[in-house]
Amino acid sequence: MTVQTATLPNGFRVVTEHMPGLKSAALGIWVSAGGRHERPEQNGVAHFLEHMAFKGTATRSALRIAEEIEDVGGYINAYTSREVTAYYARVLEADTGLALEVIADILRNPLFDEREIETERHVILQEIGQALDTPDDIIFDWLQETCYPEQPIGRAILGEAGRVGGFGRTDLAAFVEEHYGPDQLILSAAGAVDYDRLVAQAEALFGDMRPRGHAEALPATFRGGEVRREKRLEQAHLALAFEAPGYRAPDFYTAQIYSTALGGGMSSRLFQEIRETRGLCYTIFAQSGAYADTGTTTIYAGTSAEEIGELTSITIDEMKRAADDLGADEIARARAQMKAGLLMGLESPSARAERAARMIQIWGKVPSIEDTVARLDAVTDADVRAFAEAQASAAPAAMALYGPVSGAPDFASLTARRAA
Repeated sequence: MTVQTATLPNGFRVVTEHMPGLKSAALGIWVSAGGRHERPEQNGVAHFLEHMAFKGTATRSALRIAEEIEDVGGYINAYTSREVTAYYARVLEADTGLALEVIADILRNPLFDEREIETERHVILQEIGQALDTPDDIIFDWLQETCYPEQPIGRAILGEAGRVGGFGRTDLAAFVEEHYGPDQLILSAAGAVDYDRLVAQAEALFGDMRPRGHAEALPATFRGGEVRREKRLEQAHLALAFEAPGYRAPDFYTAQIYSTALGGGMSSRLFQEIRETRGLCYTIFAQSGAYADTGTTTIYAGTSAEEIGELTSITIDEMKRAADDLGADEIARARAQMKAGLLMGLESPSARAERAARMIQIWGKVPSIEDTVARLDAVTDADVRAFAEAQASAAPAAMALYGPVSGAPDFASLTARRAA
């Protein structure tokens, strides 16, 4: 595997990773702008803009965009997160130039036709409605808002229905003008790719863009608290979050190993005690999520109205127990799970392209896989136990409850149980 990078004079960055033996490639443009870059009145516009990407340009209709990629057997898609918007394709080796040309067209020449805006507005409103009807989806939006209240990073990526209902062509164009400058764009490609050819094409397609400067995202401040929404549902849903390190923090990998040991698999503490031993739930897991400057350890479970109180209490008790006696074998297993997941995932060119883009955004370079594995190996058992102690007793926390949750303890009780 060979990673090569280039930066055009206007700040546009290119990163490629050639993967011998492949006959296909994944490539796309990653934009360093997402939900946390929106002002309050813009909440949801980054996601709306992503939807409009495939709805036509000055030279291609929406149908033609789809046809050009699918005529050669490829696919094209996009997604929006809180820190990134990505537009990407997967094609055969001979069609990488076509894919990049189409992606460049949808980014640089969007039509923003008023009829298409109305169509996509309706689609997004349906998406928001679907999320509201999916308890184990919407609860994470409410938890995020509770972790980071009145902050861009705490707002839902989809936005609120009322605000989405008012977006127009001017709003979309303004966000592009503000956040889609060349120094915010990264072309990342992996698989059967030719570095020199892609750099030359990037220069032709993006080299004339003028740097605009851009406002940095507001720093995130974890505050925490509780949100509780009663509703007649079959299950009571619980989500907990504890402040954890961001991508650039020295204990980032410690947090990852800890969350995996706590609730990352069938052998984890939470799964074994709460599901296997006590039978209190079907689904329970813990995971570590990170942003540029903050992060969370998140725990989710769904159970009955009668057992939500017990499940919540035992979850806190298991966190405290892990701080006391998390074993070397558990930590080693969690580390092995993380290494295997990393290496298995990177057998895909799509995963390689995405990783390279994110590493360029975060670090300005792409660390080798060996370096990442070494960082995981450098985390000691003592590091993980110390982190577990901080998470169990001191880390700022948030709790979201949804459904028949009157039997769940309140946030003050949860806090007291952590301190006991």
